[in-house]
Amino acid sequence: MTNQIAIAIGLVIALLLGIDAMMFDWANALFLAKKFAALIDWLAFWR
Repeated sequence: MTNQIAIAIGLVIALLLGIDAMMFDWANALFLAKKFAALIDWLAFWR
């Protein structure tokens, strides 16, 4: 991955988080965080 691609992906993620914060009051980010925590718990079980 080149630096340009990494910067572009970072900007897109920051933009999407900003839109989520302004329009949806962090609902989507919170949903994804909860699902990620559940995934980590599930993976820890299989370890």
